[in-house]
Amino acid sequence: MASEPKGGAPHDPAPPLILEDYLPYRLAVLSNTVSRSLARLYEQRFGLTVAEWRIMAVLARFGPLSANAVCDRTAMDKVQVSRAVARAVDGGLVDRGIDSVDRRRSVLTLTPKGRGIHDQIVPLATNLEAHLLASLTPEENIQLQDLLSRLQNRARELHGPQDED
Repeated sequence: MASEPKGGAPHDPAPPLILEDYLPYRLAVLSNTVSRSLARLYEQRFGLTVAEWRIMAVLARFGPLSANAVCDRTAMDKVQVSRAVARAVDGGLVDRGIDSVDRRRSVLTLTPKGRGIHDQIVPLATNLEAHLLASLTPEENIQLQDLLSRLQNRARELHGPQDED
């Protein structure tokens, strides 16, 4: 006798997920593959992890930020950010100061050493991106940017409101 789920009627098991066709999986694999390619370059030359590089890139782009704001902008969890910030602070790449408005909150900024390393990595990153995107036509590149923006916006809608700092 087949077991019945709570609620009564038996049901057929779900068909297996075809992972290699599943969009979230494909995006994650692509992201990881590209990140690993660039990571090899900055790990060998500068001893940085992917998380440290992402923190540096966000701080270079958006200026002083709280750790929570870094989490939001990088989509990394608090533990990842905390560990990477600690390493970056210990390495002299990031400075952790006190927010002048809310003295309970720390603010992260790039140090001059961090900015210098950032400025050396940016050309490597943009070169890798250019090589990757060279497999698409200019029109496809425009479409890709549009599609990615639309998917990101939809994902934010589905995720719900972000936690505030």
